Amino acid sequence: MARIAIVGSCITRDLWPLREAAPRDLLYVSRTSLPSLLSAPAPGYRSQPDPPPGLTRYQHMAVEADLLKTGLAQLIAHRPTHLIFDFIDERFDLLRLPAGPLVTHSFELESGGYLQQTALAAPQAIPRLSAAASQLWRQAVIDLAELLRMTVLREATLILHSAQWADRQALPGGGSIPLQGHPHIWDGRPADLAGHNRMLAQYEAHFLARLPQAQVVRAKPEHRLADPEHRWGLSPFHYVPAYYEDISQALAALGVGEAVPSGV
Repeated sequence: MARIAIVGSCITRDLWPLREAAPRDLLYVSRTSLPSLLSAPAPGYRSQPDPPPGLTRYQHMAVEADLLKTGLAQLIAHRPTHLIFDFIDERFDLLRLPAGPLVTHSFELESGGYLQQTALAAPQAIPRLSAAASQLWRQAVIDLAELLRMTVLREATLILHSAQWADRQALPGGGSIPLQGHPHIWDGRPADLAGHNRMLAQYEAHFLARLPQAQVVRAKPEHRLADPEHRWGLSPFHYVPAYYEDISQALAALGVGEAVPSGV
C-alpha cells in the first residue's frame, strides 16, 4: 500500500477526504518553505500544548513543526513510498530570527500570537519575491537533494505537483471571467499574482534541475480556474473540480491509488 507524504499545501492535501485525523498512510507537512524546513530550530521557543485562540489543533501543529523543525524527522520516520511537493505555500515571506534560523511568516504564525514570544522577537523580514529569498530557496534545494540522497527518502517516488495561480475564475453556467478582486497573501497583504507565478516557474525549474528524477504532475491549462464555490473560498489557488480530477488521475498513474477529489 502506498504511504504518501506531502510537503506543500491544500492543492495536494485536498485530494484525500478530509477527516478528523489524517489517514495513517498520509503525512502532510504544510505552512513551511524549503529554506525554513531545512533551517535550525528556533532557539528558546517554548512549545505550547494547546492551540492559541482562533487556530485549530492542526494549524498549531503545523506552526510548531516549522518553528521546532520537526518536519524532516516526521518525513523520514514515515518512510513514504511517494513524496509529493507543491510550492503554493511558498507565497509567504521568510523571517530570520536574531539567532539565525529561518521561519515561515504564515498567517497562522502571525494571527496565533507566536511572534510575541521573546525567542521570536524582532525578526528580519525577507520578502518572498526578493533576491535574498530566491537565493535562500536555491540553496535549500541543493540541501534537499543531499538530504534525499542520504536518507530513506531516496527510496520514495519523488513527485512535483506543478501549479500556478489562476488568473481567471469559473462562471456557474460555464466559461470564465478574469479573477475578481485583488489576490492577497492574507487580509491586508496584497499579492502580485504575475510575480508569484514567475517565481513558481523559477522554483520548479531549479527543483527539477537539481532533482531530475522527480515525476511531474500538472492539470490541463484550461482547468486552472479559481472556483467561487470552493470549500475554502475564492482564491487563485482554490481550483475547480476538473483541476483536482486531472491531478488525481496523474497521481494514480504513478501508483498513488487513494487520491480522490473530495468535494473540492
